[in-house]
Amino acid sequence: MHLHASPEQIDAIAEGDPDEPVVMLNLLKYREVAASGHGVDGMSGEAAYREYGRRFAELHPRFGGEPIWMGRAGKIAIGPDDEDWDIAILVRYPTRSQFVGMFRDPDYHAIAPIRAAALADSRIIETTQLLPKN
Repeated sequence: MHLHASPEQIDAIAEGDPDEPVVMLNLLKYREVAASGHGVDGMSGEAAYREYGRRFAELHPRFGGEPIWMGRAGKIAIGPDDEDWDIAILVRYPTRSQFVGMFRDPDYHAIAPIRAAALADSRIIETTQLLPKN
């Protein structure tokens, strides 16, 4: 189960060009019922994640995290059979430093427990554009 970025993981991402745009691939597996104690008690994991998304949207101007694509995850063609994702989301950040800054911001830390309460497992993978590149 992977729900939180480690400081070492964020430090590694921060080593890249701070001004380069990044798109983060998010793979999400919802809990059936959100973990209690984070203000989303009794909600489904999906509903709790929507609440996290609503609160994240309030921080959007600071970090620029803009979902550019979202879809239901399907069958795995290549990869471990035991991984099972509900949703895949691509989130664009205007700069790597804005993404890194989000994970170091106290306002983000205040809502991150809602994300963890909503999810059974997750991945966030940094991507940078190769093609087409103007």
